[in-house]
Amino acid sequence: MSAKKNALGRGLGALMEESEPRKEEGTASGLSEIDISLIETNPFQPRKEIEEDSLKELAASIEQLGLIQPITVRATDEGKYQLIVGERRYRAASMAGLGKIPAFIRTANDQGLLEMALVENIQREDLDAIEIAMSYQRLMEECSLTQDSLSERVGKKRSTISNYLRLLKLPAEVQLGIKNRKLSMGHARALINIEDSELQLKVCERIINEDLSVRKTEELVRSINDPKAAEKKEKKSSKNEISDDYKALRDHLSQYFGTKIDLQRNEKGKGKIVIPFKSNEELERILGVFDKIKE
Repeated sequence: MSAKKNALGRGLGALMEESEPRKEEGTASGLSEIDISLIETNPFQPRKEIEEDSLKELAASIEQLGLIQPITVRATDEGKYQLIVGERRYRAASMAGLGKIPAFIRTANDQGLLEMALVENIQREDLDAIEIAMSYQRLMEECSLTQDSLSERVGKKRSTISNYLRLLKLPAEVQLGIKNRKLSMGHARALINIEDSELQLKVCERIINEDLSVRKTEELVRSINDPKAAEKKEKKSSKNEISDDYKALRDHLSQYFGTKIDLQRNEKGKGKIVIPFKSNEELERILGVFDKIKE
């Protein structure tokens, strides 16, 4: 198996190899300059939103440097071309006023077209988690794939795909928070463990308003799902906390020995004083302090 296939699993590389490019006169490996007005957008395009500012930046770059990365299209019976991969580049090239655009011309049926577009999108780094989840779902539903076969197709672990698909069960407001990058994948996975949708929304609002970390969110969710365990843990923690008198003693000892002293105790009052040292020299210094106490 080639290095390319190892990188993409049975992803875009495999799909591209299955649909041979149609070579045209004067072109190499199917790369052509085609009239941009002859290109139709892909009805199977899984990406519904493209940021306007991002398009303008790419259009400005294309005006100066041209389109460096070709798009991929398929020929239609009407003498036109249908976009397979590169809708963002196509839109930016149109915005930049290009008359022609470099393109790889390939043959593919509708299912192959959908698979190419979806897998190409999944490989992108700038997709949000919901876009990826929707692409996985469409591949499974419209291309009759199981999670196992999808895993092989896109080169991802089955558990990874399953985690993404679970995001689509979250309330629309939570999904919007993920799309807007207000919630991370870690936050979303924690929220999935809450069964009540209204409670999910309340926790979602708290995450955003209080800027909770993923760890804090996981702790919050655990306390919601098992309040008795959380209460027991809190009581145990409070019992193990040292009093102000002990803190004062600890600080005094730390100052006396010139190192941070750790004073530990349990709920029964038993405990120990720990004097750490980082080297033999520091140990000798601490022992010297004890010798002075004896004197």
